[in-house]
Amino acid sequence: QHLKTHKHTDSAADVLLQKKGGAGIITLNRPKVLNALSLRMIQQIYPQIKAWEQDPETFLIIIKGTGEKAFCAGGDVRAIADAGKAGDRMTQDYFRDEYTLNNAVGTCKKPYVALIDGITMGGGVGLSVHGHFRVATEKTVFAMPETAIGLFPDVGGGYFLPRLPGKIGYLLALTGFRLKGRDVLKAGIATHFVESEKLPDLEKDLIALKSPSKENIADLLNSYHMQTKIDQEKEFVLDEHMEKINSIFAANSMEEIVQKLKQDGSPFAMKQLETINKMSPTSLKLALRQLREGASMSLQDVFTMEYRLSQACMVMLIDKDQSPRWKPAALEEVSDEFVDNCFKPLGNNDLKL
Repeated sequence: QHLKTHKHTDSAADVLLQKKGGAGIITLNRPKVLNALSLRMIQQIYPQIKAWEQDPETFLIIIKGTGEKAFCAGGDVRAIADAGKAGDRMTQDYFRDEYTLNNAVGTCKKPYVALIDGITMGGGVGLSVHGHFRVATEKTVFAMPETAIGLFPDVGGGYFLPRLPGKIGYLLALTGFRLKGRDVLKAGIATHFVESEKLPDLEKDLIALKSPSKENIADLLNSYHMQTKIDQEKEFVLDEHMEKINSIFAANSMEEIVQKLKQDGSPFAMKQLETINKMSPTSLKLALRQLREGASMSLQDVFTMEYRLSQACMVMLIDKDQSPRWKPAALEEVSDEFVDNCFKPLGNNDLKL
């Protein structure tokens, strides 16, 4: 009897961890808050992934979300912001544990399949994008919206964003641009595209595989991918803007990017400029440098860098629903010296992976 009660029933329900057939299945289970990732969930998922990695009877790991709307809309920003204001240790623990989990996904020894059906943003990206397989659907909405709340595109954004084709990652990081459906595949974020209604069948077939190799899993995903006709003939939403994106976002500074957008003057450029003008100037400068440095770093070094930034940002994080008045209010007021300081090592407090 005592085994049943060791998990708080409320926390156990936030994430379901099940073994079915040859698959370990992680289900994010907070549909009312779009499966936002709490510290408690992170602390349950991590040891389970590590245990399944060691288990000879587990051949793959599947992660998915509950409800119609989201895979995972992000981290529990409200809780983190409140903890930050209260000077609580949780702001250290949350980012440390989250990035440690993201790294476990990125280094997972078992094939890892993320079914990113619905909203996949911020913390939800960290649970999926570093894995072997990412299956998008027509319902997928992908974004890294952190610059709007005084953060930066973390969870390994400094690694995967600069590695996307051209300068797409810089656009996504700085503007929070949303990619939908098949565009998530075309941008190189998803590996496969499958109709949302086919996912239960796909999952059943994955579970039924007998001692599968990574190749067997890839073959199954490919077969579902090939059958999906939705939006097949549509062209990539950013195709017509790629030349602009690649030239504008190659600039060395935020000020220069803004200047290039103004000079370009096209409707697309003006829309991006309008968005950038609403973002935290500090976040924008941190994010640009984060991606430029992360482009040549290992995933582990990126997480160490991002942990340093997360601790620097704790003083800036705001509640999403207020209209922010950023301090400093202009890019010119964010000094290079301030930015440099945010990237400095934290000694014994550094994240070690």
